[in-house]
Amino acid sequence: MSLFAKIHGLLLDWYSCQGRTLPWRAKMGQTPNPYHVYLSEVMLQQTTVTTVIPYFNRFIERWPTLFDLAKAPLHDILVAWQGLGYYRRAHHLYQAAQQLAALPEWPGTVSALRQLAGVGEYTAAAVAAIAFQQPVVPVDGNIVRVMARLFGLASPPPLLKHQVQQQAQQFAMLPQPGHFAQALMDLGARVCRPHAPLCNHCPLQSLCQAYTQGTQTLWPTRAPKIPKPHRYGAAFIIMNPRGEILLRRRPNTGLLAGLMEVPGTEWSETPPSLPDFAQSWTVLSPSVRHTFSHFHLHLTLYQGGLSPFPSNQGEFWVKPLDLCDYPMPAVMKKVLAASEPLWYSLNNGENI
Repeated sequence: MSLFAKIHGLLLDWYSCQGRTLPWRAKMGQTPNPYHVYLSEVMLQQTTVTTVIPYFNRFIERWPTLFDLAKAPLHDILVAWQGLGYYRRAHHLYQAAQQLAALPEWPGTVSALRQLAGVGEYTAAAVAAIAFQQPVVPVDGNIVRVMARLFGLASPPPLLKHQVQQQAQQFAMLPQPGHFAQALMDLGARVCRPHAPLCNHCPLQSLCQAYTQGTQTLWPTRAPKIPKPHRYGAAFIIMNPRGEILLRRRPNTGLLAGLMEVPGTEWSETPPSLPDFAQSWTVLSPSVRHTFSHFHLHLTLYQGGLSPFPSNQGEFWVKPLDLCDYPMPAVMKKVLAASEPLWYSLNNGENI
């Protein structure tokens, strides 16, 4: 028996007993639902399983099939996506649903899946292996870590990923590629963890070069972290006599595309120049800080009256109790929460 076949068998035996029960995952012997697999993989990009589970369940309850999702308005998908972050994924999900609904059947190969909006190399490989049993092993951060430790791959990224892909391909032609891919994912998430691997619970301990050499916490080597830049802006909290809040929709492209925000300045590397009307407004304290994947944002909040305010950006008024009907990014929820008692106390924050 080859080393790869031995690893494959040990890992599948472990997975049959220790694999996670997840709402999108087919059990051994069951046929996977491609829609469930695809939706979960999109949600899991940059997001943990624990966070994704309730969102996945709500999506499936509301849109049980791909065709239900394809008919849904983008607005509704963005509202349901609130809190998952990385909202470009929701836009891609919407676009891909339109593409898939127009096809006679689900695309089952990596190359065909790559044609869908927002589907990259890893997602295509994961869906192909798990939903369609294609001979491919998806490679993400968890699997890079498992393979690097198992085979003693000490190269720095990105060379390391290339080496891992070469090793992973040795498993592709072995049976049950979908279960094997999920077993690797579970091993990386639950046992072969980044900082405190549970080696005594690992089915591959006797074959692991990192364990033999005592280098589990050293591999894989990591690229040095680049400090995130800081950006600054101002946000204007405005209510009319009816108690409604002024909102506007962000552009349909770029960061937080199509989501709602209160009026504000552009976000820049230096504190922005404020319009004249803001000079007489009240500054709310503390300011709002929010971290995106590639920068830290600092927003100074201004509370003022209706006049003067140049309403030329497509702003509209929303009742506080209706805010839950609008897709709002986390940073704007922080802004609105910080405006207490202006409106937040009206509903105890139940809708943000």
